[in-house]
Order: sequence, then structure tokens, then C-alpha cells
Amino acid sequence: MTDPQKSLPRRTHSSTLPQRLRGSLKALGIGLLLGSTPIAAIADSEGIRLPELGDSTSGLVSPQREKELGQMWLRMFRSQVKTSSDALLQQYVEKTVKGLAEYSPLEDKNIDVVVVNNETMNAFAVPGGIMGVHTGLFLFAENEDQFASVIAHELGHLSQRHYARSLEAQRNNTLPTLAGMLGALVLAATAGGEAGIAAMTATQAAALDSQLRFSRKNEQEADRVGIETLAKSGRDPDAAGEMFEQMLKATRYYRRPPEFLLTHPVTEKRIADAKLRSQRMENIEPSDSRDYHMMRARIRLATEATPQQAVKRFQAELNGINDNEDAARYGLTLAQIAAGRPDSALDTLQPLLDKEPSKAAFVLARADIDLVRQDYTGATQRLQRALDRNPGDHALIMGLANAHFKAGNYLAAERMLAKYSRVRKKDPAVWYLLAETHGLAGDIVGVHEARAEYYILNGVFDKALQHLRHGIRMTKDDYQTNAILEQRLKDVIKMQEKAKEL
Repeated sequence: MTDPQKSLPRRTHSSTLPQRLRGSLKALGIGLLLGSTPIAAIADSEGIRLPELGDSTSGLVSPQREKELGQMWLRMFRSQVKTSSDALLQQYVEKTVKGLAEYSPLEDKNIDVVVVNNETMNAFAVPGGIMGVHTGLFLFAENEDQFASVIAHELGHLSQRHYARSLEAQRNNTLPTLAGMLGALVLAATAGGEAGIAAMTATQAAALDSQLRFSRKNEQEADRVGIETLAKSGRDPDAAGEMFEQMLKATRYYRRPPEFLLTHPVTEKRIADAKLRSQRMENIEPSDSRDYHMMRARIRLATEATPQQAVKRFQAELNGINDNEDAARYGLTLAQIAAGRPDSALDTLQPLLDKEPSKAAFVLARADIDLVRQDYTGATQRLQRALDRNPGDHALIMGLANAHFKAGNYLAAERMLAKYSRVRKKDPAVWYLLAETHGLAGDIVGVHEARAEYYILNGVFDKALQHLRHGIRMTKDDYQTNAILEQRLKDVIKMQEKAKEL
């Protein structure tokens, strides 16, 4: 099946970013400090402009306004950056963010999560409830509590509305811009090299005087709120200080520090403050989640040059020193599947299945073995049974739909995804697979409708309009469908017009 990312306009590195976006990078100013994040005009390759988050007379931006701007930002970010289509990983990150948000002071706990396929250690929050996580954060954080400490910190920025507050504090200065945030985060997630560092370093160098002091205050507040959130959620608050220590070591022993550090500077004092704060809280025993290490295994598999090398690596870990034996076995199973060795993969996986035959990750791996063997009936039946036991499980739904797709059961996949798209309306991966399935099931109107939704979520309005117009021409004799598509066309035109007007 085609990678959904390939159907988007080609993503660019720093040297080929859209002209107007490159122009915004030259004037990043204070725009990237995530503790005092950005919000103003930007244009992407489709000519969409982001508005200012306020002006000298409007007062603080409302939460509703932040939400609207955040969604616009997310569409543009997706149009430039390679995001993960791993449903199991997406589900894990969403569950972690949701679990922490429940214990945070956030008023609106509905967070949109975007997982970026990039090995650099980075995470970010954008006003309006957007949380971004680079896959490299899993490689850097040694356990789930450390990973969660970064998420909790970002939730702290969101809950304290540092973005709107920084805007108020800078009424008489240059407004921070979403252009700066978008540009630098795109560079970090695509180039991931010196270009990204240069942009971020320039940003920090410009963030002087009152702005820098305000940013430090925001960071301290986010540290406090984040550590409290960790403790309330039953996680080890000491993990925040541990993570800061690892970041500081990275600045000493590596050629370039993690991107996260360039927007969240860590000092010895900050580490000491984090440790002191956690010591004042009720003692919570550190935990080590197996699921976290299994997600790390999925990501580490993708970082290996070949599946064969991954097999050697996980085999050595399983036979020697590892963070978690089950995770090492799981990683080896996935590597053997990727290497086209289903029999070996089944032998490796079987002990895990014997202990937990209903665990979604193990069932999905077992189904993948069936698919490699071209036992499509076995794969679909296995996944259907698991889904019956765990209705609504995102990874199982996408796994079963994909298995039906590969088996040629296009109508079955189509029914599943059409229903699921009404539940998970904001997931580009769902709309992409639904469009592919509609096509092979012979529903060309459905292809255009699903493609339009996919492009809307990825901020490519022109292509969304093209598909809607094609669908409208094909449904002149179907009043109900035609009316739905006509209304959606009007919605997208309004999105474009509103963006341009703002």
C-alpha cells in the first residue's frame, strides 16, 4: 500500500522551503522559544496566511481563538513534515498524553497529537492544544517516566497559557509569530542538522532582556506544573530531574545538543530546582513500563539500515543485556517479519503470545506473520477476534482494515473505514486508507470525498477543492451526496478565504 505521506506535495529541506516561509525564517526573532510561543502571519506552499494572535488593542487571545489557530498551524506542519503512520505508536502517545492531561490544570484536555518521524530528541506544544513528539524522544528517554516528564512539561506550558500571556507582555514589542515556530520546527523535523540549529540559535540570541526573563519564568512555571502533574498521575517526579541531567550531558559529550534543549535551556540550577521540588512530594516508586520499551523497539527497528541488521541487534539484546526482555523479544519478532522470516518470527513471538494471547501488540505481530505468509484469512480472523474483545482499539481497527485491504476484501475494509472515519475525523491516515479502499472497491466518488478530507487535514486546500469539484460533477443525479459535497466545498472555500482575510 502506498505511503500516505507520498501523496502530499514533496516535503522540503531548509534550502527548498517555500519562499515566504524562508523569508519568515530570516526574521525569526523571538518566535521559537516554546516557553513564550509564537503566533502571527505565515504562508505555506498553498498561499495560506496565519493571522496575528492579537494586536495592541484586542487584549488576550481567547482559548477558542487559540484552538482555531492551532488547527491551522497543525495543517501546515503536516504539509511540510513526515509524520508517523504507525497506528500502534500513535495510540500509545495519545494515551500517554491523555493520561497526563487528566492530572494537569488544563481546562480543555482534548489534545491533538502529532508524531514526527525523526530521530532527533524533540517535543513541542502549540497553542490551541497541539502536542508534537519526535520519535527520537523515545530513543533518548530511558524509561516511560522520563518520556512522560517531557510531555508533562509541555502540558504545563499549555495549561498556563504562556503563549497568550507572552503576547500580552510584548504588546509594545515585536509580536512572536507562528511563522517562526513553524519554520524552525519544520527545519528540525526535516533537515535535523546544522540548518535547524542555526535557525534556533539565532532565535535564542535575539530573545534578550525582558523576553528572555519572561521565558525563564515560563520555563520555571512549566517545570513546577509538569512535576506536579507527574506525581498526581502516579509517576516518579524525580524523572524530570533525571531527564534534565541527560539533556545537560548531551551538551557536553555530543557534537550537537538535542533540539529540545535549544528551546528549553537546561542549567545546573534548573536540575537542582527540579530535584528539590520532587523531593518535597510524596515518594513514588519509579516504574518501568514494558509497553514503553516495546514502542522503543518499533522505533529502533526503523532506524536500522536493514532488517537483517535489526535482527542481529535484537538477537544480541535478547541473549545479553537489555532494558526489557519482552521488548527485546518483541523487537526481534518485528525485525524477523521485516526480513521476510515468518517462521523464525513466530518461534520468537510464541512465548509472548502464550503469556498474553489477547495483547493487541502481540496479536498485530502475529497477524503480520500471517500476511507475510499470505494467509489473509488467518490474519483477518485473528484481528477480528481481538477487536471483538477490544472494541474501539485504534491499532486493531487500522490493522484489520489494512489486512482486509491486502487480502483484497475491499468492501469489508471500506465498511470499516467509512464508519471509523466518522469517529476519528481528524486522522489523515484513516482518510488516506479509506480513499485507497474506495478506489479498489469501485467507489470513485468516495475516493474524491476521502481525498478531500485528507488534503484538508494536511493544509492543501487547492487539492481538496479539486477532489470536491470532481465529486460534485459525478453526483449530479444523486441529490443527497451532491448536496453534502457542495456544502463541504463551501466550507473549504471559507477556510481559504478566512485564512487570507486574517
